[in-house]
Amino acid sequence: MSLKKLDAGQAAEQLRALPQWTLDAHAGAITREFVLADFMHAFAFMTQIAIAAEKHNHHPEWSNVYNKVLITWTTHDVKGLSSNDINMARICDQAFAGYAAAPTSA
Repeated sequence: MSLKKLDAGQAAEQLRALPQWTLDAHAGAITREFVLADFMHAFAFMTQIAIAAEKHNHHPEWSNVYNKVLITWTTHDVKGLSSNDINMARICDQAFAGYAAAPTSA
């Protein structure tokens, strides 16, 4: 199966289910900032996403500062968004839901 670039309508439709992701139509990318309890939670979250990215052979552009993780998904092979980006954004949201629900230690 070859990857296809999502057109603007397809991207908008699929992003309705991912309301916390921001579309940069010019760059053909989606971005979200995740705020976790502390650096250890952020690092654990990044590790979980790294394992999923490797499994799906699709890797993010990202950065981490203390408890914040900024993730951008784009597909360089199609020069824009593909279904891989949407799928990985869903995986990020699902992973983050586990951290957001977890109690923080004082």
